[in-house]
Amino acid sequence: MPARPSLRQLEYFLAAVEHGSFAAAALHQHVTQPSLSEQIKRLERTVGGALFVRTNRNLQLTDIGRQLIPLAQSTLRSADLLSERLRDMRTLAGGTVSFGTFSSAHLYLLVPVTSRFHVRHPDVQIRVVGLNSSDVADMVRGGELEAGLVQLPIDERGLDVTGAVLVDTVVFVSSDPRRTREPVTIEQLADNQLILSEARFGEADPLRRALAERAREAKLEIRPFVEVEFQTAALELAANGVGDTLASYLVTQLPQFARLISWAPLEPVLEERFALITRARGSLSPATREFMALARQQISALQTRADTWRQQNP
Repeated sequence: MPARPSLRQLEYFLAAVEHGSFAAAALHQHVTQPSLSEQIKRLERTVGGALFVRTNRNLQLTDIGRQLIPLAQSTLRSADLLSERLRDMRTLAGGTVSFGTFSSAHLYLLVPVTSRFHVRHPDVQIRVVGLNSSDVADMVRGGELEAGLVQLPIDERGLDVTGAVLVDTVVFVSSDPRRTREPVTIEQLADNQLILSEARFGEADPLRRALAERAREAKLEIRPFVEVEFQTAALELAANGVGDTLASYLVTQLPQFARLISWAPLEPVLEERFALITRARGSLSPATREFMALARQQISALQTRADTWRQQNP
């Protein structure tokens, strides 16, 4: 491999250009004159020619020396920028959060977490991708995202799964309180005009898979009356009386829904389990690691709320 100029050599060269002599440049760089002269000689050997013509009064640049000035300046600026960016990533003065999650999680998780993170680290960029859990798992596995929150089960190959950090309950939702006085069975669901979310993913959605399994055991079939993409849309349609739907209990507690709908647990109870995931043997940037720590705090608070409701509705 050909010899390459060092950053120190380029620094000393530009200092000599600026100050007009090796003695003045060495004083400015806080080194001895012989040390600075030796580094510039090595730089001249690397570039293959003299950089200065030495005179009794000052240094005169050669043609090679004049051509080297903008290249040396550009190289040192790039090195400074690299050091600055690395420092920002280490100290959370910069960098980017790279996180993925399923679409409805932003309602009760991502807004408070992102807001708190931004207050603490206002210069860090935040990229949160809201997809279906299986897509988030694929993106983390492939390195497109550093981490994510997913609904279990997922394909865990190539991933580190922290466990079920949040356990929520699926509830039956209706705008008619008379329909939610008692727990709802799979037979009642099969005979209901259901609005189901995750239209794009269909049977790949964990909730739909769980419903289909219960229906098969009862020799029934669950056919959605209306299919939409997002759980929020399903809840809004249910609030407008278009049909009934299923949702995570924690989502029904959000202010925009709590006063418009009523809910009841399923019989038997159907739980949803969520976990934080990272790439197996992968590393996290300081920004994403801090974001995940805040997400764990929010999840802990949500779990307390979900547990309280389950205790009151055994």
